Amino acid sequence: MSQKQTMSPWKYKPWWCQPWSILLTGVTLISGSWVIFKTVWLTVLVCVPVLTWMGFFLIIWPQLVIRSGILESHEDGV
Repeated sequence: MSQKQTMSPWKYKPWWCQPWSILLTGVTLISGSWVIFKTVWLTVLVCVPVLTWMGFFLIIWPQLVIRSGILESHEDGV
């Protein structure tokens, strides 16, 4: 009986598009805006699009790829 491995969309992405690099970039941008400007409204202005980008690529995008079935068709072709 063969066990099916869970499919991960991350194994098809380059190193700069992995979860750790997305988190590191987002945290660096948000904390960097605070360190440089020390202004709450400017940090919030940076924070909103960065958190939106991080949320999309860390939460929504992987689920969309898994549900689309594109990984299954790619695995079958290999």
